[in-house]
Amino acid sequence: MKRSALTVLLPVVIYAISGTVAVNATLAKDFGIWKNPSNSVHIKIVLCGNARCGVVVWANEKAIADSRKGGTNELVGTMLLKNFREQSKGKWKGKAVVPDIGKEFSGLATIVDANTITVKGCMVLGVGCKSQTWTRISS
Repeated sequence: MKRSALTVLLPVVIYAISGTVAVNATLAKDFGIWKNPSNSVHIKIVLCGNARCGVVVWANEKAIADSRKGGTNELVGTMLLKNFREQSKGKWKGKAVVPDIGKEFSGLATIVDANTITVKGCMVLGVGCKSQTWTRISS
């Protein structure tokens, strides 16, 4: 029994200490792996508490180098989408991280269809927004 409690708590402790997510299959339902438009970053969307988060599971060398310039030394394992909660059918709101510049923005994810989501990040109240369409590569 003690071992199973450790198995459940360890990823939470690792996340709290490091700011990255250790995904344990017994803790998080898998909502698939998604790629950005340039196929330079892949994220896995998982449950994080009562929300959804997107954790980098793969990145090409350029994306890794760009993220280092923004202060993110380990891109793989970094949570790019934080605490997304459903606001209305197909619309999710949370925080979007841009590791290239080391900033976090208000984010909105819109489910286009079963294999497509559009993620939009805005600096302040809808000003300075940028959006990307992410495509599911596995479920």
